[in-house]
Amino acid sequence: MDILNVPKCRILGVEIAAININTAVSLICTNIGQLSGKYICVSNVHTTVTSHDNAEYMDIQNNAVLSVPDGKPLAVIAKRMGFSEVSRIAGPDLMHEVFMRSPDLGYRHFFFGSTEDTLKMLCISLRKKYPGIVIAGAYSPPFRPVSDEEDIAITDMINRAEPDFVWVGLGAPKQEIWMNAHKDRIMGLMIGVGAGFNYHAGNLKRAPGWMQSLSLEWLYRLMQEPGRLFIRYITTNIRFLWLLSRVKQD
Repeated sequence: MDILNVPKCRILGVEIAAININTAVSLICTNIGQLSGKYICVSNVHTTVTSHDNAEYMDIQNNAVLSVPDGKPLAVIAKRMGFSEVSRIAGPDLMHEVFMRSPDLGYRHFFFGSTEDTLKMLCISLRKKYPGIVIAGAYSPPFRPVSDEEDIAITDMINRAEPDFVWVGLGAPKQEIWMNAHKDRIMGLMIGVGAGFNYHAGNLKRAPGWMQSLSLEWLYRLMQEPGRLFIRYITTNIRFLWLLSRVKQD
């Protein structure tokens, strides 16, 4: 399968790659040399609803080389639409699969986003868990808009590290906007993984397998970060279901 001809399932206007994690990793590793400067979106209910409500953000999602179904509901909908091979591709799982292969394949990784403390913990954790992994660099950007001069300096710093992968942990929609703005300017494949840094750093725990299988990982994460996620999850989940019902009626 060619990465540019991946089957896609349109959900509320977003073109979700109808593949599983094994296919995704195989496509990425096989084509990594051609993917420099491109980006992958790890899409979920929140990003899909945001895309539906914002045409510019939908274009950003659909301009990605892949938008993979991080949210289990997206995978379930795609499967019901006839895409039998599709399954959930969670950001932390995608990172794990790539990290496992990296020592043998010599991949270089750059981590952009989160806080300096989280990045330090992340790098320590990855070196322990994946012996031989090459961490080319890590940078915590300021929590404010950067000037054009600062942006050029940051881009140059990343490119000097010569990464194969640039993992972006700014949270949605900020990380997708940043990746799109740096398309063909950043050396390496950019992948927006949201809270993936926190999971691999040990700041957050993954939900038990039974909760993941029942599409309840969002609830487990809500229990860990209720103050930050309660309004977002309740409003976007309800709106997602309502929008789907409207599509069925139409």
